[in-house]
Amino acid sequence: MTKSGMELMEIYEAYDLTGCAWSAAQLAGCDPKTVRRYVAIRAAGGNPHQPRPRHKAIDAFLAKIEEKVDRSKGKIRADVVHKDLVAMGFSGSERTTRRAVAEVKTAWKAGRRRVYRPWVPEPGMWLQWDWGEGPRIAGRRTQLFCAWLAWSRFRVVIPAWDQTLATLTSCLDAALRALGGAPTYLLTDNPKTVTIEHIARVAVRHPQMVELGRHYGCVVCTCEPFDPESKGGVEATVKIAKADLVPTNANLRAAYASFAELEQACAAWSGHINGRRHRQTHRPPIEMLAEERARLHVLPADPYVLALGTERLVGDDRTVRWGDVRYSVPPGHEGHTVWCRVHGEELVIVGRSRHSEHGPRSLRELWRHRLSVPGRPQIVDAHYPEHDGGNGPKAPRPRPQTKAEQAFLAIGPGAQAWLIEAAATGVVRIRVKMARAVELARLLGAARVDEALGLAAINGRFAEADLASICDHLALHERTGSGTRIDEAHSAQPGTACWAAFGNTVKGDHS
Repeated sequence: MTKSGMELMEIYEAYDLTGCAWSAAQLAGCDPKTVRRYVAIRAAGGNPHQPRPRHKAIDAFLAKIEEKVDRSKGKIRADVVHKDLVAMGFSGSERTTRRAVAEVKTAWKAGRRRVYRPWVPEPGMWLQWDWGEGPRIAGRRTQLFCAWLAWSRFRVVIPAWDQTLATLTSCLDAALRALGGAPTYLLTDNPKTVTIEHIARVAVRHPQMVELGRHYGCVVCTCEPFDPESKGGVEATVKIAKADLVPTNANLRAAYASFAELEQACAAWSGHINGRRHRQTHRPPIEMLAEERARLHVLPADPYVLALGTERLVGDDRTVRWGDVRYSVPPGHEGHTVWCRVHGEELVIVGRSRHSEHGPRSLRELWRHRLSVPGRPQIVDAHYPEHDGGNGPKAPRPRPQTKAEQAFLAIGPGAQAWLIEAAATGVVRIRVKMARAVELARLLGAARVDEALGLAAINGRFAEADLASICDHLALHERTGSGTRIDEAHSAQPGTACWAAFGNTVKGDHS
């Protein structure tokens, strides 16, 4: 049994005093052999608390294990090693082999472990970005563009439909304008939109990305593959964004009904994550961004648009022409320039956003249409909210022209509904009935007459005395629907009460 630290001090003190194991054992209250053993350990410079290595059956095979681990560069599995050792005569268990292989692998990796130097970013120096798989909307895949300002830890997440060069350009522009400036370097992985190929392990940059960097005054860089120093921050952003924004069983988030709903969720998530205290800096990123903006470059007034497609002018009918086909765009872009490009079987329309969450004049994708042919325009009803009927007949909107019409329509919405229904039904003497309704409103109150007009319009009651009759009915009942409700207590249907005494006749009575 190993002695405690206090007992060891007493043994060493007694031996140093007497110089004899027997005398020291009597003073320390232990066996002389114990004194000799601990004195020998001290003389050899050993650790008395470290147990002595015992001989194991696998010690004779350690050289073979080290050989296999070195040849496989630490990749070989313990069960494979155990099979070879059994063939060589090893009689131990697989558990013993696993322990030995784990120890040998630890020793082998100790001399080959990569040492990571902590990356200390400077303000205004680095912006990193990467892509993550977004949620599916109506069965269609989406992408999450995640940007991370290294010094302030400010994060921007923008949803997109694809990872094309044009989409990347619009996302970068929106991210930079959300930050309020451009840093010195734009750092990312090695996608085809940034790196065309590698020659002698040197990344060949995409010409459009070089022009984009010149436009914003930045240098586009790509990190070394599997390099956590230069990629860890943005990859953590992608991981956290996907965990919070993509519906899973862990977060129980409901599926998104539309792409606009996903945009709102991303904007809300960015505001929340940037407003809370960061674990490393102990400050909210939004506060640190205010300081870092002094080190950012001023953004050009116009975005980089060479990769977005061909310019088109939005007409007063909210459409653009592409291949002699008209395509509609959302409201608010009439008379402004947008950019169109073909991606697969779709026409992508990109324009300058006027929404605050995307920053002033930032680029964003406005809409995607299926490519069509001349004679089949692509018009979306949602782009014309003021035209509810679409291509169908438009519902009339009463606009009074005379004082009599103004007095009648001023009664309320019921009067407007009555006029529309009466005109569509072909009711005669409408003006006379409107004048009587105005007189009734002065006598009975506009609220009761307006309710009566609404009921008349719903039930098609346009006769001379119908309005007065409905008003009398409303006078008897304070509100519509307060009449007697038909239930079993007021039913005229014959019941089954007469059958209740069936079979219960008095004994002996057979009459």
